[in-house]
Amino acid sequence: MASHRRPKQPSRMRVTVLTATAAAAVALTAQGGAQAAPAKPKIDEVKSKVDELHHEAEEATEQYNLADERRGKLQQEIGQLQDKVARGQQELNTLRDQIGSVASAQYRSGGIDPALQLFLSADPDTYLEKASAIDQLSAQQADVLTSIQAKQRTLAQQRTEATTKLADLEDVRKTLGEKKKKFQTKLAEAQKLLNTLNAAEKAKLEEEERAKEQRASRAAGERMNLGNEVPANGYGAAALAAAATQIGDPYVSGAEGPNAYDCSGLTQWAYGQANVQLTRTTYTQQNDGVKIGRSQLKPGDLVFFNGLSHVGLYAGNNTILHAPKPGASVRYESMDYMGTFQFGVRIGG
Repeated sequence: MASHRRPKQPSRMRVTVLTATAAAAVALTAQGGAQAAPAKPKIDEVKSKVDELHHEAEEATEQYNLADERRGKLQQEIGQLQDKVARGQQELNTLRDQIGSVASAQYRSGGIDPALQLFLSADPDTYLEKASAIDQLSAQQADVLTSIQAKQRTLAQQRTEATTKLADLEDVRKTLGEKKKKFQTKLAEAQKLLNTLNAAEKAKLEEEERAKEQRASRAAGERMNLGNEVPANGYGAAALAAAATQIGDPYVSGAEGPNAYDCSGLTQWAYGQANVQLTRTTYTQQNDGVKIGRSQLKPGDLVFFNGLSHVGLYAGNNTILHAPKPGASVRYESMDYMGTFQFGVRIGG
């Protein structure tokens, strides 16, 4: 007959341990869930961080532009040196032909001067170091040989200089790659952050940006209500007028017109229309004119902000005309929203 024992009841201690274990498991699960799904940043926090990343991207863009300007200058200098070397080599070949003609004449007349024969059969640089050898030649021969020696030394110096500049160029190209990667990374981070917003939040940010563009457009149509401020000179007036024709063109890192710009690309292009050649970057444009304070600004002056990472054109009435940031277009904007003012620069005195 089968046994019908009553199931053994768990002890009070065992129940307590199981309860504590279950509670701990729930707590750990909750903690793990919190780590896996951090609190979503608010729209204002996203906007602030995106603006910060765009600022860092703009700074990296200007550093890229600076390296690119350096690359252009190095390429030009290397090209000039290579032209000099080529011309010098032709001149050297001509001088050597002259020595060859002297040797041929001597041979036809009964033999070559031993000193000249030594020169033609040995390294000229080594031979010409022996000053006594030149004394054994005629004045004409000595002049030609001295010219050859000088030309060889010049060519050697030019080749060394060109080699150094080529090495510098390679370093600059490496820097270019690093700076480009940096600003592209910052822009990608900003986009990734924007992608965390839902459709309504994205629409709100886009509407705020459109509102800025519309205000800029209306202000342009109303001639900015700039009052009676007069440009310091014709260059500034022409540059400001030229920049105003580009309102609505997009900001693009590294762009310098005619259909897209970064901040220093716009100022360089605008002054180019006034027949003034500015350098390419904020870091160098600060030295293209005379530095002035905020109270001295007149329409057309360059205005610099945020540790020289941004530049625009002063338009009067505490307003600038500039290429603002990625995702925005060339527009007027109050200087109150631009960050830390550094100084102005007046072009053309």
